[in-house]
Amino acid sequence: MKSLGFGLGLRPVHYAAIRQGRPRVDWFEAITENYLVPGGPPLRHLEQVRADYPVALHGVSLSIGGTDPLDQQYLRDVKRLVSRVEPAWVSDHLCWTGVRGHNLHDLLPLPYTAEAVRHVAERVRRVQDYLGLRILLENVSSYVEFDASEMPEWEFLALVAEQADCEILLDVNNVYVSSVNHGFDPLVYLDAMPAQRVRQIHLAGHEHNGTHVVDTHDAPVSAAVWQLYRHAVRRLGDVTAMIERDDRIPDLQELVAELDVARAIARQELQAAA
Repeated sequence: MKSLGFGLGLRPVHYAAIRQGRPRVDWFEAITENYLVPGGPPLRHLEQVRADYPVALHGVSLSIGGTDPLDQQYLRDVKRLVSRVEPAWVSDHLCWTGVRGHNLHDLLPLPYTAEAVRHVAERVRRVQDYLGLRILLENVSSYVEFDASEMPEWEFLALVAEQADCEILLDVNNVYVSSVNHGFDPLVYLDAMPAQRVRQIHLAGHEHNGTHVVDTHDAPVSAAVWQLYRHAVRRLGDVTAMIERDDRIPDLQELVAELDVARAIARQELQAAA
């Protein structure tokens, strides 16, 4: 899998700076749900960015682990958007987001059981068949665990990817957040990832509250997460990476400078491994 390089999350506050400045960014990740309407300013901005950069679509509403039927209208809208902007790939989260038709607007963790693996994998295969492409599933940050779980999260994620024949969006910040909240070794998680299925890496900031960590996306990437990213590059090789910022969003150039840190780490680790 050829890497796209180093990207940023596409945010409306940066539309003008991207168009005017052509920043040193290799690609952009767009939140799928922001562009599902068939016209209007958001879609026009996305198409302008897409004319100059590769774009990936990243969804938050697929609810692939949910028990409600898959939302067919949502899938039709996503398929139309895919046809229009021709993204490098489409991703969403390994979670559930609602029940009985009510969207809870959160990315909720699953029980890590063999039954849940089968349930999610079957739904992923249906989505992939409909869209005509392989999707990426992202590990979410979590704050509670299910007593019913039969395996660690990293094993669950790898099994879902294998049985569904999908790919993985490895969020290194989420690995760190969950490792603090649940007391596991994040290096064990990274080492368990099937390298051939990890297509993309997320980096982001969080809020450390002493006893627990919250995935906030409102701060620079922490030193601890940069260290985990360094290990991920050693383990996984040249994987497409990007930085997410969703609150307290700084000027574009500040994010580009932070992205250069990721470039430097990856370059150092790949050269050392050569």
